[in-house]
Amino acid sequence: QVQLVESGGGLVQAGGSLRLSCAASRNIFSSYAMGWFRQAPGKEREFVAAISWSGGTTRYADSVKDRFTISRDNAENTMYLQMNSLKPEDTAVYYCAAEHGGEYTAQYMGITSIDYWGQGTQVTVYS
Repeated sequence: QVQLVESGGGLVQAGGSLRLSCAASRNIFSSYAMGWFRQAPGKEREFVAAISWSGGTTRYADSVKDRFTISRDNAENTMYLQMNSLKPEDTAVYYCAAEHGGEYTAQYMGITSIDYWGQGTQVTVYS
């Protein structure tokens, strides 16, 4: 069993930045694509960003493109989401996710294909 633990959420004013981290309990990074999803109150969980096991392939939701950056440090078993220019509509619980697969897994990552989920971290953006 793999545990994913998110951190870095919080309260921030619109236009500000936050950096989320996701730490894995064991070394899965060599064979798993990693991603971030979010769920706002009353809405379904949605895809935010994904990164391949090598870090060579990334994909973003249109709503966060050019504002968010996903990255990973395989030596530290940690993934990051740098969130800049935050908007109130970014308010949600952010979940870390892992899906077993090759280099192109990040291009197709979706809710139904995830192998492991984290518990989530709250991000609140106020105007």
